[in-house]
Amino acid sequence: MIESQLLALSPLDGRYAGKVDALRPMFSEFGLIQARVKVEVEWLIALAAEDGITELPAFTDAQIGRLRAFADGLSIKQAVRVKEIERTTNHDVKAVEYLIKEALRDDAELAPKLEFVHFACTSEDINNLSYSLMLKGARDQVLLPQLDALIAKLRDMAHEFAAVPMLARTHGQTASPTTVGKELANVVARLQRQRLVFAELPVPGKINGAVGNFNAHQIAYPEVDWRAFSKIFVNSLGLSWQPYTTQIEPHDGIAEYCDVQRRINTILIDFSRDVWGYISQGYFKQALRAGEVGSSTMPHKVNPIDFENAEGNLGIATALLEHFAHKLPISRWQRDLTDSTVLRALGVGFGHSVIGYDALQRGLGKLSLNEDRLATDLDQSWEVLGEAIQTVMRRYGIENPYEKLKDLTRGQGITPDSLKVFIEAQAIPADAKQRLLDLSPGNYIGLARELAQDI
Repeated sequence: MIESQLLALSPLDGRYAGKVDALRPMFSEFGLIQARVKVEVEWLIALAAEDGITELPAFTDAQIGRLRAFADGLSIKQAVRVKEIERTTNHDVKAVEYLIKEALRDDAELAPKLEFVHFACTSEDINNLSYSLMLKGARDQVLLPQLDALIAKLRDMAHEFAAVPMLARTHGQTASPTTVGKELANVVARLQRQRLVFAELPVPGKINGAVGNFNAHQIAYPEVDWRAFSKIFVNSLGLSWQPYTTQIEPHDGIAEYCDVQRRINTILIDFSRDVWGYISQGYFKQALRAGEVGSSTMPHKVNPIDFENAEGNLGIATALLEHFAHKLPISRWQRDLTDSTVLRALGVGFGHSVIGYDALQRGLGKLSLNEDRLATDLDQSWEVLGEAIQTVMRRYGIENPYEKLKDLTRGQGITPDSLKVFIEAQAIPADAKQRLLDLSPGNYIGLARELAQDI
């Protein structure tokens, strides 16, 4: 095993192989072959159930059971046989058709019906449905559960640290305080919005022949309502019917799928960089692991490698997802083959996403809050209360409050005593003055705690 990983060209099959195992049933070559077999078998069963196709009588329950058991139980050995057949046909989908006929021809009841395998289909009828099934499976079984686990972890942290004050920074400069929990809640809210879009995104599919017009279907069985039949079939696979296509399904749905994944990854890259910065500021400490080395020359270092790993892998994923979204909806005239080789790389994009999710989970699990450092930074930044004071002064009609606070605080080392003197000199009601005198950078957090608790 280690030898094969050392020789792997891609880190997905080498260094990170174990982290992407959950995607292999969908996006491996075996996964693609199995999806194609499923679509071919279900199409055959559907054709037989159509009364208008008199030459293909409906299958018995036992025959349907055997067909589906064959599709569901496809073995690696049978997939290898597909590749052997492909060496002769030089056509991967035709090789799947031949495997099905070869595997079932010894069944006396099924054998006479096998010429209806791949009936009226172009290879893209099978391919687009197969890839859609793969994408749907990856979303429902891998990507959403991992995203949900990450959101849940961040939500728990937002609640835990809802009331812990933290100095905010805008443009890298000290700004009005927030809380650690509220900053985490911001990320949760962004991810939840994209998660909702991703979960509800239709995954389209088509089965309408060589150029999308049901030409062969109509000439063979003009009495069948092929549009209705096609819709029922595609929906039966759990997919959204695409009625208007060329030879290929236009891949707009895949572009939408990749776009929302790209947005999720962009949010997480933004978050990874922020946490990296907070670790650098000393706001978070990282758990130590026995034997782990942070630097080959500087023994004191505990590097934020999980967040760096996440940022790097999510960046690779985002670049690929962007290419998929830009390229796949473009096809010359009624069909060209440039989409075929690109579609085979889908798993690479999502694989790097999964590695990024895993790295973030590990990194978050190592963090502990350094509340002393947070408090020290707040206590050294009394100038941030200038916003509060000038806003209250505005309420009570004090002339030029912003300018007065700017002169007092901008670029200045402000102390609690200097602010106290300034506040006491203002002609504002006593209760308002007391509210300002009671302020500190640590308690000037607005509704941050409530916002974090409510996420």
